[in-house]
Amino acid sequence: MPRGLFRLCRPVLALWLLPLLAHAATAPPAADTVAPAESTPAAEAAAPERVLPGHTRFDLGRADINAFVDRLAGRGFTREAVFAVLAKAEPQPKIIEAMNRPAEKTLAWWEYRARFLTPERIDAGARLWREHRELLDAIAMERRVQPEYVLGIIGVETYFGRIMGRYRVLDALATLAFDYPARAEYFQRELEQFLLLTKSGELDPQAVLGSYAGAMGAAQFMPSSFQAYAVDESGTGHRDLWTDWADIFASVANYLQQHGWEYGQPVLAEASLGTAPEPAVQATTTLNETLGALRARGMQVQSLLDDATPCMTIVAPLDGATSYRVGFRNFYVITRYNRSPLYAMAVNDLAQAISARVQAPDAP
Repeated sequence: MPRGLFRLCRPVLALWLLPLLAHAATAPPAADTVAPAESTPAAEAAAPERVLPGHTRFDLGRADINAFVDRLAGRGFTREAVFAVLAKAEPQPKIIEAMNRPAEKTLAWWEYRARFLTPERIDAGARLWREHRELLDAIAMERRVQPEYVLGIIGVETYFGRIMGRYRVLDALATLAFDYPARAEYFQRELEQFLLLTKSGELDPQAVLGSYAGAMGAAQFMPSSFQAYAVDESGTGHRDLWTDWADIFASVANYLQQHGWEYGQPVLAEASLGTAPEPAVQATTTLNETLGALRARGMQVQSLLDDATPCMTIVAPLDGATSYRVGFRNFYVITRYNRSPLYAMAVNDLAQAISARVQAPDAP
């Protein structure tokens, strides 16, 4: 429009726009806006938050959510503050699907092992050790945990920090706390610990990403483990399990140490049945045997440890065969990180493979 003509038309345009602007000021909120329902604290906390198309929110009027908020209100939180955070949480149905089919329960040992004992992962662990040898070896010696097992944990958990999860931890924990009844109590406790970490300013509830179970960082610590075992090794004033290798190495080593790691002692020994009967698959990871008892039944164990050594028998199916292994105290300690025997065996085997690669004559 020519500038002169616009000046002539401006009064007319203003008269035409005024009714529209007045209507917009009094119009109801758009469909994608979380509008207050009645005047509950939950609704008031949720009111300012806009919901993007395709996103959903939790019903903050639910009895279980209100009971959770009431419980936290007696532990240093205000109801308004908790509702304000929960108002931003988004349910994730795919998390429930993942919880119902974990790899540890759907794969045989040989299939599970193949996921983690790849040449690429072994080489990546060896490179990480060489790049941070002085730091890692010093931490391992201070914490009395062999460095290869620190790397074994990080390698199985996140491929040495390459795969740390794509879900917001807030969404994962809220989904499991309120939409996964089988373990709701556990995940409500973890959600509380996560909120404590955000309340202190250590973590940003909107930004932290993790696994579908809410585990965080290269070490994949749950919030309660973060609170109890994460270490500010670098002395920066905060614990960084995402980018600071000093904090990551020290935190994993601290976790193992605090759970009773025995420095220099083996994790596993290979075994064969000999004249022993076929052992049952253990339902739990407890040290419910001794080496002497296994030997007395005819099992042949490749270990020089004495007969009084507590242990457990592990049935480890291979592709077309069955192997047998015996786990010791350090095997049990690894299962405190993840209760699955498959997980603990993978950590052990990856640790041993990394160590062998670092010590190989042709290692760069």
